[in-house]
Amino acid sequence: MIIKPFKRESLLPLPVAFISTISADGVRNIAPYSCIMPVLRPLDLICLASAWKRDTLNNIRATGEFVVNLAGADLADKVIPTARFSPPEADEFILAGLSAKPSVEIKAPGIEGCYAWMECRLWKLYEESQFVLIVGQVVHCEVADAACLPDGSINLETARPLMITGSNQGMKFCTAFDIHRFEPFGAMFPNGKDPLAAKYTEE
Repeated sequence: MIIKPFKRESLLPLPVAFISTISADGVRNIAPYSCIMPVLRPLDLICLASAWKRDTLNNIRATGEFVVNLAGADLADKVIPTARFSPPEADEFILAGLSAKPSVEIKAPGIEGCYAWMECRLWKLYEESQFVLIVGQVVHCEVADAACLPDGSINLETARPLMITGSNQGMKFCTAFDIHRFEPFGAMFPNGKDPLAAKYTEE
């Protein structure tokens, strides 16, 4: 089956992260984003793709801050309330019935009930005619104890990360599960050693 290029979401499961910001006037905003990715290992950068007309983008321009809130499948019902249009003066925490989690390094709050939070400061904007890439530097990264395994990986059974795939009619929500296959990073290199291994033991 050949499909249209824009229908890549039908084939590529995407994470659902809630981006929380505050405006220059202190109004709290939340928006769900799926076009999000880390920028190489082990850099402390994360990239969001945004449309131009987004309060999230306006707030990040104004304050230079945002939180990437990683949600579990139990927050699937908060996607549409935070995705709908609301005026810039509306507090979307109140509209969506979500509680704020105070941040450690920035003013923008996180969202209670998520399994992890990345507090970010704006690093750079890459602006194109149809989209903007927002690159943020993660200045504080926190995970709920129940969602973290001793080896530093996510506990998929407890976190149940919220994800979506697309269809012709809309979004299908899903999650990830462990297939119990492991390979060390060093397996990719001829000498079997991960050149970045020391980064993971730094305090």
